Amino acid sequence: MPSKTALAVTIGVLLAGVATVPASAAVPAVPASAAVPAAARQVLAPDDGWAAATTGTTGGAAADDAHVFVVRNRAELAAALAGGTDPTPRIVLIAGTIRANEDDSGAPLTCADYADPAYSLDAYLAAYDPAVWGRATRPTGPLEEARARSARNQGARINLRVGANTTIYGLPNARIVGGNLLIQNVDNVIVRNLRLEDAADCFPSWDPTDGSAGNWNSAYDLITLTGATHVWADHNTLSDGNNVDENQPLYFGRPYQVHDGALDVIRASDYVTISYNVFQEHDKTMLIGSTNTVGADVGKLRVTVHHNKFANVGQRVPRVRFGQVDVYNNYYYLTDEDTYSYSWGVGVQSAIYAENNFLLRSADLAFEDFVYDWGGTAITEIGTLTRVGTGPVRAVDLLAEYNAAHDPDLGTDAGWTPVLRPGPITPTAQVPAVVNAQAGAGRI
Repeated sequence: MPSKTALAVTIGVLLAGVATVPASAAVPAVPASAAVPAAARQVLAPDDGWAAATTGTTGGAAADDAHVFVVRNRAELAAALAGGTDPTPRIVLIAGTIRANEDDSGAPLTCADYADPAYSLDAYLAAYDPAVWGRATRPTGPLEEARARSARNQGARINLRVGANTTIYGLPNARIVGGNLLIQNVDNVIVRNLRLEDAADCFPSWDPTDGSAGNWNSAYDLITLTGATHVWADHNTLSDGNNVDENQPLYFGRPYQVHDGALDVIRASDYVTISYNVFQEHDKTMLIGSTNTVGADVGKLRVTVHHNKFANVGQRVPRVRFGQVDVYNNYYYLTDEDTYSYSWGVGVQSAIYAENNFLLRSADLAFEDFVYDWGGTAITEIGTLTRVGTGPVRAVDLLAEYNAAHDPDLGTDAGWTPVLRPGPITPTAQVPAVVNAQAGAGRI
C-alpha cells in the first residue's frame, strides 16, 4: 500500500491529467501515463466471504487506460458507466461530490422538476386520506397514476446503472448524493471508498394495507443489487446525510418515509461480500431477499456481512429471506431507542450465521428486541458481547433473550457453517476498536 504522501501525489497526477470538460462532452479517460491508486485495482482476497466463491470478484481491475475515468458530476458518471450495458472492464474514480439530482448541464433539479403536471402532494393527500379513501385498498386512479409518472421521471435521473466488470472507487472525500447505484443482472462489481447519502424519493406511495395503520413507502436505495452476482461493497459510508427520516412530517398519522434501503440485495442476487462499511442514521438498512414467494431466490442470496459499523440504524441489519448469510465481527452501536425497531430479521427459509458481533446499546433498548421473527425457523448465534455505555462488557445470548419473551421459539441451528473467511475471526472484545479504526470511506 503506498504512503499517504505517495497516494496524494498519484491523485494529483490523476486530476491534473484529466482536463475539465463540459458535461455534454465525452468523459475523459485517464491517459496511459497517469497512475491509478493501487486500491482501485485491488481485487477481493481469496475466501473473503461469499463474493470470493466460484470465479471470485475482480471488478474492473483489468481495465485498460481507455476505460479508466475520473468523474466530477452526474453527467460524467453516467457516461463513464455507459448505462450499465458495456461489460468491458472499467474503473470509475469519483472526485468530489456528485449530485444525482442535476441536469446534464449541472443545474440542480428539485422535486418540482420531476413532478407530472397532474400531480401535487396536497391533492394526493386529500384524495387518499383514509377518512375519504378507506383502508381496504391501495390508491388507484388519476392521482396515483400521476404520482407514478412523477416517480419514473425521478428514477430516470437518479438510478445510475452499473455494468459488469466495473470498479467504482472514491478518491479522497468523494460523495454521491441523491443517487442509487443500481447493480442489476450483471456480474463482477466492486464499490469502494465512497460516501453515499440521501437517495430521497420525491414521491413516496401510500399503502393503507401495509401494517395495521398503513405506511408510506419509497423507491430508492443507496446501493441496490437485483439479480447481481459477485459484488464486493467495501469501506463505504452510507447514510441519509442531513435529511434524516425522523425529521420528515407525519401524513395520515404515519412517517412520510422518503428513504428505502441503504444496501439491499434482492431478486436472486448471489455471492456478495459487504465489508468494513459504516451504515449510520438510516432506518431500513439492509434487506436480503424481497419476497416470501418460493422461487428464484431459493439457493441464492448468499451474502457475507463482516466488520461493518451499524450506528443508530432502525431495522433490517440485515433482514433475510432464503439466503445463507454470514454476519460476523460487526459493531452494532445502538443508543437511540426512539428510532430502533430490531436488527436480525429471521425471514422465510433464512439461514443467518451470526458470530462474534458486538452490541453497544442504550439501557432502554431491550435485548429481546434485537431479533425479529419474519417467518423463519432458526438462527445460529455465537460469541455475542454487549455493554451499556462505558459499563462492563458481558456475554449475551440475543436469541435466548428473544425466545424467553416470544412464542414460538426460533431454533438455534441455521443448518450451515461458513467456510469463506479470509483469516482468523476477530475476538469479539476487539471488534469495536478494529471496526472504528478501519471501517468506512477514507479508511483504506
